Amino acid sequence: MEQTENKKRVLSFVQASGTPTLGNYLGAFRNWRGMAAENDCIFGVADLHAITVRSAPADLRRRSVEMYAMLLALGLDPEKNIVFLQSHVPEHASLAWVLNCYTQFGEASRMTQFKDKAARHADNVNVGLFTYPILMAADILLYNADMVPVGDDQRQHLEITRDIAERFNGIYGDVFRIPAPYIGKKGAKILSLQEPEKKMSKSDPNVKAFISLTDPDDVIVKKIKSAVTDSEASVRWSEEKKGVGNLMTIYACCTGKSFEEIEAEFAGRGYGDFKAAVAEAVVAEISPLRSEYERILKDRAYIEASARAGAEKAEAIARRTMRKVMKKVGFYQG
Repeated sequence: MEQTENKKRVLSFVQASGTPTLGNYLGAFRNWRGMAAENDCIFGVADLHAITVRSAPADLRRRSVEMYAMLLALGLDPEKNIVFLQSHVPEHASLAWVLNCYTQFGEASRMTQFKDKAARHADNVNVGLFTYPILMAADILLYNADMVPVGDDQRQHLEITRDIAERFNGIYGDVFRIPAPYIGKKGAKILSLQEPEKKMSKSDPNVKAFISLTDPDDVIVKKIKSAVTDSEASVRWSEEKKGVGNLMTIYACCTGKSFEEIEAEFAGRGYGDFKAAVAEAVVAEISPLRSEYERILKDRAYIEASARAGAEKAEAIARRTMRKVMKKVGFYQG
């Protein structure tokens, strides 16, 4: 895919580590269609990144296909965007090795996500977990991305990507485009339904704490009705009322209403009415997406053809970058 004149190239990867949540959707995914309409976009399923945490091979394959189907279900047209699986393009691993040799141990060891993940997976603190940000840098630099959407937890990884690219360019000339963070429409930060002091996460051991994008309607309703609130029974936003504030944020995202409008709508009404309305709004938002996802997931031929075509388009770009890198470093290419 040649870059369209006057359009920026934006790259975004999502890890194949389980079904996304309502938090992932309202925080990022829902905005991707708009992002794709305004830019030349490359979307990838980061299955290479997923193996830093060990899983059964069949599970990794299933999760990778499911995540790819979810990207298509979001409306990311594989004819208009590049949508592919990372492991289908070997240049990711090739460039990651080269970049490893241009990354200082000290700067890699400062990555806070390594420390957090190492603490959570103390039985498998592997080198891949340590070099994860360098593979991420390769993902970005292979495609000459102008911009990358990053949350707060990934900002440090984009910074090291820029540092590596500038170091390499300083030695060999103008090889890599220096990526900037993508500042688009800000997504909402959705918190746990059971512990609203922390972010909603699909890895939460309490299944009532998160809403999966594949949850049936009745399960969504039950989870929202069991969401933590407080004893005040007043629908209003404040820093102290995190549970209620979280539900208000979800309702606002799904309906387009402001907090002031929500407070007026539920003035004098209890949490029962409010939770029922939130549940109805979430079901209306998620149900069509889930139906489309289930339809696509059944069409394995469409998934395989789209993934193959996406990988071919991605590799055409990646191969050009990799040839340039190999030549600059001094590898004999015949």
